[in-house]
Amino acid sequence: MDTIKAYIALTKPRVIELLLVATIPAMLQAERGANNIVLILLTVVGGWMGAAAANTFNMVEDSDIDQKMGRTRARPLVKHTVSNRAASIFAWTLTVLSFLWLWLLCNSLSAAIFVMITIAFYIFVYTKFLKRRTHMNIVWGGAAGCMPVVVGWAVITDNLPAGVPNQWWQALVMFLIIFFWTPPHTWALAMKYKEDYKAAGVPMLPVVREPVEVTRQIVWYTVATVLVSLLLIPATSWIYLVASVVAGIWFLASAITLHNGVRKGGEVKPLKLFILSNNYLALVFVALSVDAVFGWDTIGMMLGWDTTFF
Repeated sequence: MDTIKAYIALTKPRVIELLLVATIPAMLQAERGANNIVLILLTVVGGWMGAAAANTFNMVEDSDIDQKMGRTRARPLVKHTVSNRAASIFAWTLTVLSFLWLWLLCNSLSAAIFVMITIAFYIFVYTKFLKRRTHMNIVWGGAAGCMPVVVGWAVITDNLPAGVPNQWWQALVMFLIIFFWTPPHTWALAMKYKEDYKAAGVPMLPVVREPVEVTRQIVWYTVATVLVSLLLIPATSWIYLVASVVAGIWFLASAITLHNGVRKGGEVKPLKLFILSNNYLALVFVALSVDAVFGWDTIGMMLGWDTTFF
């Protein structure tokens, strides 16, 4: 049982929650009002295997610095519950299974290819190159975490009848929501564990910049997140409109509060923003899911807009 738990830990279950938060709403919105539950479940399983493979490869590559950080010293490879070789075999197995699963069972070769690109990017671009070299690591490296919406959208569009518009612009918007959300989410956590990253030699923004500059960047990326989230309003109904506006104001107000606290030299709790950022993303995407399931007339339809861009 301990070994099973160790292998599960290699996949970073909490990180994979993002897969569910992003993939399911994307698929529901891609086939608005017509929900293929079986295909969604198959895609989630295939995507989970791909994400689990990427996270396991990441742990193998980062096993040296994980020993230096208090937050990661309990990981399986640090405690030698699982060997690096066994973890690598596990990751490769999941990679192959994910590709075949999405291609053959979900009938989407494009989704299978997107997962392979994501794994390669996460390991070779983020983990091996960006993470230990630049404070922009999580900005560009965070693109890997945005890919679940692309994978989900690809599965639905590959299974749509001929002639039905793919509307990939909506997938791009969802990609950008997560892209801009990732830095404030991660930097808030890094502010809390700044000394850990410093000890491991990882140049996260809070390690190489003053706190006031970190929180200023958090505010600007939060602004970008909220603004981009509003771009989906024409393709949704009032449910998403209300949720995205209210959640956006809540998220931005919290980021500004953190920045003002740091600027005034007061005691701040960046972990509070980290938790809130999770709640923000969940609220926005759950609202999108509900909106898509109901399939009511969109704001664009009410205003007479054609939202079939590409």
